[in-house]
Amino acid sequence: MENLLKQIPKTDKLLNTKALSAYNPIVLKPLIQKFLKDYRKNLLKGGEILSFESCVEHIAKEYLHLSKKSLKPLINATGIIVHTNLGRSVFSSTLLEEIIPTLSAYNNLEYDEQQGIRSERTIHLKKLFTTLLQTEDILIVNNNAAAVFLILNTFAKNKEVIVSRGELIEIGGNFRIPRVMQDSGAILKEVGTTNKTYLRDYQEAINENTAMIFKAHKSNYEIAGFYKEAAYKDLIKLAKEKNLLDYYDLGSGYLEIPGCEYLKKFEPSLEQIAALKPSLVSFSGDKLLGGTQAGIIFGKAQYITKLKQNQLLRMLRVDKFTLCMLEALLCAYLKGEYEKIPTAKMLLQTKEQLKHKAQKLLAQIPPIFKPQIIETKSYIGGGAMPNKPLDSYGIALKTKDEKQLESFLRKEGIIARLEDKKVILEIIALFTKDFETISTTLLKAQNAR
Repeated sequence: MENLLKQIPKTDKLLNTKALSAYNPIVLKPLIQKFLKDYRKNLLKGGEILSFESCVEHIAKEYLHLSKKSLKPLINATGIIVHTNLGRSVFSSTLLEEIIPTLSAYNNLEYDEQQGIRSERTIHLKKLFTTLLQTEDILIVNNNAAAVFLILNTFAKNKEVIVSRGELIEIGGNFRIPRVMQDSGAILKEVGTTNKTYLRDYQEAINENTAMIFKAHKSNYEIAGFYKEAAYKDLIKLAKEKNLLDYYDLGSGYLEIPGCEYLKKFEPSLEQIAALKPSLVSFSGDKLLGGTQAGIIFGKAQYITKLKQNQLLRMLRVDKFTLCMLEALLCAYLKGEYEKIPTAKMLLQTKEQLKHKAQKLLAQIPPIFKPQIIETKSYIGGGAMPNKPLDSYGIALKTKDEKQLESFLRKEGIIARLEDKKVILEIIALFTKDFETISTTLLKAQNAR
C-alpha cells in the first residue's frame, strides 16, 4: 500500500508543471490539494492508478469548469413576458450601449460638478420621475421588498399598521407581509375578512398607537365572487383626516404606453395612482416598468426626507449600474421611444403581429415535428395581473416523446412548455433573433432521434 501511495504526485510538482502554468496559482493550489485528497481515498479503496499526465488533465478540467460562467442567455418560449425565473424584464441592448460611456469612466454618481461638492446618488432620477409622475420626491433602494421594510421600519416601529386580511400576501421566496412587519418592528393590525374589507373596518381600527394605513397589491392572486375592498383614494382621504400615513405596496407598476390598452383595463397606471397624491407608494423597477431590479418609492417630500435619514438606507442603496439603467429607461419613456424597452415592445404587439411572427417561425421548423400554429393565452407574469391573459399564438410540436423533446430543448437553452402531449413554443416573448437558434436546435434534436 505504501508503494501504491507513492504514485500520488506532489502538490508542488503539479503546481509548477508547464501545462498548468497559465492558471492562477491562488485558485489552482486548493484545487490540486482537493484532487490529491480524493485521489488518495480512491486508491485506498482499490481505484486505478493515474499517470501524471492524467492527473494534470483532471485538474485542468476542474479549473476550466470552475471558471465557466453559470449565468447564460435563454430563449423564453413559455408565454410569460416578465418571467421571474428567467430574469424578469430583458434589458435593451440599445440602452446598455447608451450607458457604457458613463459606466466605463469616472462619473458624477455623488458629485455636483457645478458647485464642486458632494451630492446624493438618487438626484439623477428625481427630475425624470417627478416629471413623469408629477410627484414631490423619489427614493431608490435595491428592490421593492427593501422598500417595504424601510418604510415600515421608519414610520411604524413599535406602532400599529392597519392592513386588510385579504391583502396579507405571500410572494416568491416566502416573502410574507406579516413577517416583514414583525421584522421591521411594526405591529400588524388586521381588519375585515379575507373576502370583504370596508372603509369602516379601517376607521374602527384606528387608535392612539396607529401609524399607518397599509395597502398591498394582490400581485400573484385574485379574489373573485363575494368580494369587497376599500378604494385606495378613500384610504388616502381617511389617513389625511386622522393625521396618519398611507402607503401602497404596489409590487409591480407601469407607466402609461400609448396604444397599450390591455394594462389600463385591469390596473391603474403609476400616473393615475400618483394623481391621488398618496403619502408613499413603492414598486419594482424590473417588472412592468421594464428595467433593472430596484425598489422605487415616490410620494410626499417630507416622508422621503425621513426615509433618507434611516441608517438602514446605507445597506439598501443601489449602485451606479442600476441608476444608469433606470435613467436611460426613463428617458426612453419620456421621449416615447418604446422600441428601446423590450417589455413595453412585447406588450404593444397586436394579435395580427403575433400571428405573422408565428408564421415566420413556422416556416423555419423541420416538418418532422408537424408544427402547427395554435391560439394561446399568454401572461405578463412577475406578480402582475394574475389570471388576466393576453391573446397570442404558439407553435405546437408533435413527437413520440414530448417530454424528451422538451428536456432536449431546455438543456439547449430553449424554455418551452408542455400541453396536450405537445411541446408549445409561445410567440409573445420570443425575439426574431431566436428563430434561427430554435430551428438549428430542432434540427439537432431531429438528428439525435
